[in-house]
Amino acid sequence: MKEIGTISNYFDHVNAAAIKLSSPLKVGDKIKVTGGETEFEQEVKSMQIERQPIKAAKAGQAIGLLAAQPVHEGAEVFKVTE
Repeated sequence: MKEIGTISNYFDHVNAAAIKLSSPLKVGDKIKVTGGETEFEQEVKSMQIERQPIKAAKAGQAIGLLAAQPVHEGAEVFKVTE
């Protein structure tokens, strides 16, 4: 697994997480979120930048995606390689 970013915000009313990326990410990738008592894996089914759907994002970009579980600011995001 490779760390690809950090949760910068979580919007519980829509179950969406904002992630500041340090590596590229694309729809279809599998991620693992870990921080505090939170730890889960999920497939990236969709992503957005400024409410516009995107298929891929580069390092340095901030994206939003639906989170399978509530997450906390500062949680680490890893790309799961199989």
